[in-house]
Amino acid sequence: MENSKVDVLVIGAGPSGLMLCTWLARLGIKTRLIDKRHNRTNSSQADGLQSRTFEILDSLGVGQDIWREANHMLEIRFWNPDENSQLYRSDMIVDTMPGISRFQQATLYQGRIEDYLLKYIGQHSDIAIEYGKMPELLNIDTKNVESDAEYPVSVTVRQLSPEGSEIPNGSKINGSHVSNGMFRSNLTADTTDSMLAVAKANDATETEVIHAKYVVGCDGAHSWVRRQIGCVMEGEHTDFIWGVLDIIPITDFPDIRYRCAIHSASGSMMVIPRENRYVRLYIQVSEIAEDGQPLDRSKINEETLLRVAQKILAPYKITYKHCHWWTAYRIGQRVGSRFSAHDRVFLAGDAVHTHSPKAGQGMNISMQDTFNLGWKLAHVIKGLSSRSLLTTYTSERRQIAQELINFDHRFSRLFSGRPSKDVLDREGIDLKTFKDVFDKGNLFASGIAVDYASSLIVAKDTESEADALIYQQNYDAPFLGKPAEGIPCGLTSKQHLARRIPVGMRIPSYKVLNQSDARPWHLQELLPANGTWRIIVFAGNLLETTQRERYEDLAKGLESATSFLQKYTPKSTAADSVFEILTVHSAPRARLELLSLPAVFHPFSEEYGWDYSKVFVDDASYHEGHSQAYENYGIDRSRGCLVVIRPDQYVSWIGELEDLPDLERFFGAFMKIQS
Repeated sequence: MENSKVDVLVIGAGPSGLMLCTWLARLGIKTRLIDKRHNRTNSSQADGLQSRTFEILDSLGVGQDIWREANHMLEIRFWNPDENSQLYRSDMIVDTMPGISRFQQATLYQGRIEDYLLKYIGQHSDIAIEYGKMPELLNIDTKNVESDAEYPVSVTVRQLSPEGSEIPNGSKINGSHVSNGMFRSNLTADTTDSMLAVAKANDATETEVIHAKYVVGCDGAHSWVRRQIGCVMEGEHTDFIWGVLDIIPITDFPDIRYRCAIHSASGSMMVIPRENRYVRLYIQVSEIAEDGQPLDRSKINEETLLRVAQKILAPYKITYKHCHWWTAYRIGQRVGSRFSAHDRVFLAGDAVHTHSPKAGQGMNISMQDTFNLGWKLAHVIKGLSSRSLLTTYTSERRQIAQELINFDHRFSRLFSGRPSKDVLDREGIDLKTFKDVFDKGNLFASGIAVDYASSLIVAKDTESEADALIYQQNYDAPFLGKPAEGIPCGLTSKQHLARRIPVGMRIPSYKVLNQSDARPWHLQELLPANGTWRIIVFAGNLLETTQRERYEDLAKGLESATSFLQKYTPKSTAADSVFEILTVHSAPRARLELLSLPAVFHPFSEEYGWDYSKVFVDDASYHEGHSQAYENYGIDRSRGCLVVIRPDQYVSWIGELEDLPDLERFFGAFMKIQS
C-alpha cells in the first residue's frame, strides 16, 4: 500500500472544491484533489452567478472572461392568475439592485465555470483532478492536531476501475444523449457505499494512504466526509417536489428570455434564461399523478416535466427539440451540526448545507465557503498565522448557511404554494407577500449582504454587530441553533470614520485615480486574490499641514522595526508579500508629487525603482467623471482613516491614522513573528 504526504487533500471536484484549489494553487500550497467520478460529467447542474461571486472570480483574474460569456439577467417578470384564473404579466422589477456591485446576476453552464477555474489552477500549479478515487477510511491523530509539523489526518483512498466509477447520468431523446442529475438528487439513494463495496471486491483495485495536514470535504449532499466526522444535518424536508429542465424552448410565451416567477392555477414555475438560447425551467411537480394516484417519484423524467410545464404555462405553448439536462429534487433546508473536526477536517458547500436551488445560491454559497477557507489554510500552513485563525471558518460560514436556510425556508414555501383566490383564502399564497419576499431576498441572494460577526479577524463596534438571526426575524423561519462563536479580537472599530464601509462586510467599490498616471481603477481591482492583507490609508487632504504630519507620523510607525509590517513579514519575501499599504488621498492630484511622500507608501527597489502602484487619489478623471469615493464611503475628506481589508476583501477594522497601536494588537492576536 502506497503512502504519501500532502498539505491539503480536497475531496470532491465540484465548484467548492475547485474554488479551494484555485486559492491554494495561487498561494503555492501542496494540494491533491480527488473525485469518485471517472471523468467530468457534461451536465448543467448549477448555472446562476451572483454579484459577489463575480467579484470573487474577478479578484482571481477569471471574472471578466466568465462575465463576457454569461447571459446577463437584468429584469424579473411576475406572472399570476387573474380573477378568471387566466395567466397574465402582473409586474416587473430590476433583477439586481442598482449600485450594489460592478456585476449583476448572470447565468452560465457550470461546466464552463469549472473550465475557467481548472485553467487557472493549471497555470499556477501542478494540481489536477485525480478521477476514480474514492476515500474509504479517515483517521484523525488527535494527539498531534495542534502540531504545525505533523500530518495528523490520514485518508485511505481506493482507485476505482473505470466501470466502478461510472455514474449513470443520462438517457436518450430522439437519438441524442441527454444528461440528468438524478444521481445527485435527494430523491435517489446515495451510491457511495455500493460503489465502494464493488471496488473492495475487486482485488485489482489499488489503495493509498494519504497523510494530510488538512482535509476538506467538498463531496456534495451525500458527503462521505461528513459522515466520518459525525456531522449531522439538522433541519427538515418538505413534500414539495420540483423538476429542472434545460432546453432550447420552442414557445409563444413572450417573456421566455426574462427571469420569470410564474404562479398559475396549475402550479408554479421559474424561468431562467441561459447562454446559447438555452432556458432553465424550475417546475413544481404535483404529488398526485394524472390518474389520481400518488406520484411514483422514480418515474419522473424529462417528458413528465415538460407536460407539467405546459399545463402551468397554458394558454401559452412550449416544447423543445433540444434538452441538455434535467433533474428533480425534494425541497429541504438543512445545515450541518458542525463544519469541522479539530480544525483539521472541514466541510464546505452542499456537504454541509442544502436548500432549494431556485434562489440561485447553491454554487455561489459553495464557492464562497472555500474562498473564505482557502487563504486561512494557506496562511497557517505557511506559518504566517496561528491555527486559531481557522476557527473563524466555522463561526463565519455557519452563520451565513443559517441565514441562507432561513431565507430559503420562507422563499421556497411561498413559491411552492398555490395562489390565493381572494382575501378570505387563508391557505393560498398572497402574491404581494411573495413579491415582497422576493424583492427583499434579492440583496441577500446577491451575496453583497454577507456580514460577518465579531471574531479574531473582525473588530466591529457595538452598534454595528452582525445579527445572525436577521432572516429568522424577517422571514418567520425556524431557528436551528446559534452560529458557532469565534474568538473575539478584543478591539472595536471606529465605524463612524467610514460610515459606508461596514466592518464585517466586503468593501464596496468606487473608482479612484492612480497618482502617477491618472488612470481610474475600481478599488476592488486593487485587491486581487493573492493572499495579502491590505491596509488602506485614506490619507485625507495631504495639502493641509496638520494632515500631512499625521500621514508622516504613520509612516514612521510603519517603518519602525517593531511594527507589524516588519515583525510579521518573512525577511526572505517581498515587503508587500503579507501586508500591502495602499494610499487614497483627497487632495487635488495635480498639486501633489508622488516622490514627496514617505517611501513606505511607494517602496523603492534597487532593481525596479519606485513602486507607482500604491498611491491613489479621489479626484475627477478625464473620461469617467468623479466617483466621489470619500463621500460614498462616508469618510471625512480632511481627516481620512485607516481601513484593514482581509485577503478575501472583507473589512476587519477601521481606525484613526494615530491608532497604529490598536492595529498592532489586532495582528498580534493571530499572526506569527517571522525571522
